[in-house]
Amino acid sequence: MQQIRDNFERMAKLSDDDWNIFSSKLIRREFSKKKPILETGHVENYLSFIEKGFVRYYIPREDNDLTFAFVFDGEFTSGYDSFITRQPANYTIEALADTVLWCISYNDLQDIYAETKIGNTIGRLASEGLFLQKSKRELSLLNDSAEQRYRNLFTEQPQLIQKIPQKYLASYIGITPQALSRIRKRIC
Repeated sequence: MQQIRDNFERMAKLSDDDWNIFSSKLIRREFSKKKPILETGHVENYLSFIEKGFVRYYIPREDNDLTFAFVFDGEFTSGYDSFITRQPANYTIEALADTVLWCISYNDLQDIYAETKIGNTIGRLASEGLFLQKSKRELSLLNDSAEQRYRNLFTEQPQLIQKIPQKYLASYIGITPQALSRIRKRIC
C-alpha cells in the first residue's frame, strides 16, 4: 500500500489521518492471467491501483478485438467512464498477467471526498492525468502514421513492446499484425 501513498504524494501531501481513512477502505483483489476485471455490459464499481501485473482495455469483436489501452503496475486503472456515470461499460478490461489490484469502491470514494481535506484534490489531479493520456492517444491516432505510432510506443512505453503480444500491439496502433510485422522489419 505504500506504493499507492507514494503515488498520491507525487500529486499532493497527505496527512497521516487522511491516508488512514483512505487506506482503511482499500480492498485487495487478485486476477489470473486472461481473467476479466470488468466485462462489457457491467458497471465499474472500483477505482483500482495496480500493485503487480498489467491489463488491457478492449472492445470485444467476433473477428478481432479492438485494443485501446494498456495499464501497468504502479498506475491506476478503472472503467472510469462507467465508474463515474454508473452506466454499463461497452468494453472489457482483462488481466494480461497475474495481477494484484488495490481497489476502492465508488461509495467509499464518495465518502473519502466528503471526509478528507485532500480527497477532492487527488481525485481532480488523477482525473486530469487520465484525460491527458487519453487526449495524447487520440491525437496520435489522428495525426501520426502507423509507423510513427509504433516508434512512439518503442521510445515512450518500451514495456509494451516487451510484454504485450504482437496482435494486441497491432490492434492498439490500429493496424493488422502483418502490417506491424512489416513495420518492425523496416525499422530494425
